Amino acid sequence: MCTADDLIPVRLAVRRFLAAHAEADFDVAVSGGADSLALAEASAHEGHKLGLRVRALVVDHGLQDGSAEIAEAAAATARTLGVDEAEVLTVEVGGSGGIEAAARRARYAALSGKGRGLVLLGHTRDDQAETVLLGLGRGSGPRSIAGMKPLDPPWGRPLLDVPRSATVAACAALGVRPWQDPFNADPRFTRVRLRTEVLPLLEDVLAGGVASALARTAAQVREDLETLDALAEEFTHEGETLDAKALEDVPPALRRRVLRRWLLDRGGCDLSDSHLRSVDALIGEWRGQGGVWLPGGLVVARTHGTLSMNRREAARGE
Repeated sequence: MCTADDLIPVRLAVRRFLAAHAEADFDVAVSGGADSLALAEASAHEGHKLGLRVRALVVDHGLQDGSAEIAEAAAATARTLGVDEAEVLTVEVGGSGGIEAAARRARYAALSGKGRGLVLLGHTRDDQAETVLLGLGRGSGPRSIAGMKPLDPPWGRPLLDVPRSATVAACAALGVRPWQDPFNADPRFTRVRLRTEVLPLLEDVLAGGVASALARTAAQVREDLETLDALAEEFTHEGETLDAKALEDVPPALRRRVLRRWLLDRGGCDLSDSHLRSVDALIGEWRGQGGVWLPGGLVVARTHGTLSMNRREAARGE
């Protein structure tokens, strides 16, 4: 039997998040699913206590028949749950990386473009566990294993410590029926198979608690990363080149963070752990090797003890 007590976990998580981070009116991304509807209700309930206005933003990806009606229904439900206003954003999905990645890019671009500042997302502890498993399986390095951040402006994720079961229970207590996105049950998508096959198997084999353990691991790794990143700031170099010899005695884990910041500041993008290790080898394993090619048409080379990054065309011309 569902009771008002089922609203407490989601509302409490949102209350704590808003107390720490909300200073002005904010938005909530609403899909019509249980996570986002529970988040919308809790955001309105707790945001109004702080004198803040809450707006729901619903993205219509246009990928399914009747998507416009589904989006409008989600907006209408959000209004009944107490948000001050709700708006539907229509996007076009396209580009590389498959439909899932393309839809995510379009959705985030629309939300960040329309958002007034902070935009809350309904990612739960279960989503965090899936993210960590993806990072582990792909060997993407500690930043991937660290998962999603609770606060990553303009994004806020108040529910990362809340299980998906709590959002489902909250919706039941509210008397609303969440929309079941068929894409969330489509085994073509890796996340769906993680959710429906891998995590249940791990929970069974390891006698439960796997999702919460993975979420704790993400939080621990994230804390370590933040500490190393802060230490790396002491080595931050503002010039176009980097003194490789000055970094030779710096521990590799810290050195790679210095390199990452330097590369990003100069236009590097989509840097994987293997990219960073290859560039780091120009310092820690220097044997006169050639430059390292990076995404975006960039190449990093070492000359006379100095690292420089150029466009590949420019590097060829030299």
